Amino acid sequence: MDTRFLESFVFVADHGSMAEAARRLNLTPAALAQRIRALERDIGSPLLVRAGRTVTPTEAGARVLARARAFLQSARDLRAAAVDDRTAGELHAGSVATAMTGLVPDILARLAKSHPRVRVRVSPGGSGDLYEKVNRGELDAAIVVKPEFALAKACEWRPLRAEPLLVIAPVALRERDPNALLAREPFIRLSRDTAGGRLVDRYLRREGILPQERFEVTSLFAITRMVDRGLGVALIPDWPPPWPEGVRLRRIPVDSPEHARQVGVVYPRASVRAGPVQAFVEAATAVAAGTLSRP
Repeated sequence: MDTRFLESFVFVADHGSMAEAARRLNLTPAALAQRIRALERDIGSPLLVRAGRTVTPTEAGARVLARARAFLQSARDLRAAAVDDRTAGELHAGSVATAMTGLVPDILARLAKSHPRVRVRVSPGGSGDLYEKVNRGELDAAIVVKPEFALAKACEWRPLRAEPLLVIAPVALRERDPNALLAREPFIRLSRDTAGGRLVDRYLRREGILPQERFEVTSLFAITRMVDRGLGVALIPDWPPPWPEGVRLRRIPVDSPEHARQVGVVYPRASVRAGPVQAFVEAATAVAAGTLSRP
């Protein structure tokens, strides 16, 4: 069963860009465009239309999209059901950006060694979107920040690490009191649209700190570089290395364990890919335990 053309259409619709979809599928834009044209010939209708710099589904494409997702999921389930060996099969996982660099490479290395017949695809995303995709069956597992609401009954949660808050400041600043820095220096805020940003907001409110807010940014990687450039201080979760290369920062822990960001794996309680899912969760747990034991 060859579902690559349909998968290519879904990738373009999801990312709104032929170039981005081609990059994620490890194809040239020309090869991806050829797949889309072939699919449109088979279906008998244009599925995508260019609007400025983005590509969006046509009316026919929008009608096909939901059915395409369901068909691709069914195809994956069919392949998984045909595999007798529970240590083999296909796994589609997701991960937040910091875990993508700090945990996922080691998880995949451990998984490849213990279960070499499991084929894994990992997609990046925000915690909320990744959780919803697991809940809808579009992902088999995801490394996310723990949701601030009760998980759906169909989902399981495995904690991996607690990431305490710390203040990062330019090395030129000599002040060592984190709250004094937050109150006095220009502040680079982690976006309140993120779980980590809301955690930061709760800490500031509890301490009665009204920071001199200069910027609000979603990316932790961008924030560290902005602090390195002397644009202000920030309060962020202490995610696992690697951090951006070349940044020189003063890292000052905040003594508030209850404000640590909780990172873990969310996955379905029941899945036709239960074997690969469990192997991924076990590998993630082992790797996370190793990062916590490092000096």
